[in-house]
Amino acid sequence: MANTPASTQRTNEIDLFELVAGLWAQKALIISVALVGALCAAGYAYFSKPVYEARVYLQPPTLNGIADFNYGRTVGAELTPFKIEDVYEVFTRNLQSESLRRAFFNEVYLPSLSPSERIGSQDLLYADFSKDLSIGLPTKDQPDRYSVTARGQDPARAALYVRDFAARAGALAEKEMISNATREAEVRARNLGQQITTLQETENRIRQDSISRLSEALAIAEAIGLQNPPIISGNLSAEVSAAMDGQLTYMRGSKALKAEIQNLEARKSDDPFIRALRGLQIKQSFYNDLKVNPGTVSVYRQDGPIEQPDSPIKPRKNLMILLGLLLGGVLGFIIAMIRYFVLIRKNVA
Repeated sequence: MANTPASTQRTNEIDLFELVAGLWAQKALIISVALVGALCAAGYAYFSKPVYEARVYLQPPTLNGIADFNYGRTVGAELTPFKIEDVYEVFTRNLQSESLRRAFFNEVYLPSLSPSERIGSQDLLYADFSKDLSIGLPTKDQPDRYSVTARGQDPARAALYVRDFAARAGALAEKEMISNATREAEVRARNLGQQITTLQETENRIRQDSISRLSEALAIAEAIGLQNPPIISGNLSAEVSAAMDGQLTYMRGSKALKAEIQNLEARKSDDPFIRALRGLQIKQSFYNDLKVNPGTVSVYRQDGPIEQPDSPIKPRKNLMILLGLLLGGVLGFIIAMIRYFVLIRKNVA
């Protein structure tokens, strides 16, 4: 009996209950494929090499840590005191510098690899290194906290990487800060030295000028035969004595003028006669001797200890097995669906 259009339409339609029944009949296939997926994932997780992650958090130094940078740098002094932000900015700039990464790559990362691992392109090795060692930037919750993260198959090596990298960044920042502080002190000492030299030269010229004026006055006194200052009684004596300078210097008498000239010519140093000189010399000596001990300063503060990781971050075996099971189940479901439709078409034919 020929199929009617209505019966053909009913045949082409998919009955949901029949589909479920058909898939249920193939539950062994679906479960088998799911188990195979889980076993494959478990095998991959078991044979893949574990990756460990070590991390260190870095924060700004304390006031006590930067105190020696500010030795001799007060608000009223010529040198501006360093702030915590100034010191920490130097550290974070060195922490993120490409020169530090390159130096660490060449001096620490490459020597830690085996000879077989070092074979190949240096660019590719550096790309792998950049993935293994990363710098975490501040967040809104922690606006001044940086982090250094290292990943590797050896947990001890990962912990060593973050410790060494942070220490190297700190050493570079300390060296830069000490150089800045020392350089500013040297410049200040040189400026004070220039002021001292100028005062000494000026005082020497003043002494030479005094000798010239006294020599002229001596010539006048000798010409008129005035050996001693004149004796004048009354109020006029005080006025004349006070005016024995300038054009009346000769009135001091040739004896006094000769003695004064000899004293000025025999003077070995003009320093005792320069009022501001000793204060400048004390400041110059202070800035010349200004040194910063690297052992008494710090440019960052480590937030917590650096611990060697004891569990890998990947592969996550349980998660991988679960994903393998789910993917295997999906694949088994798809295979069962295909088989069901193939059987339907055969029965229709």
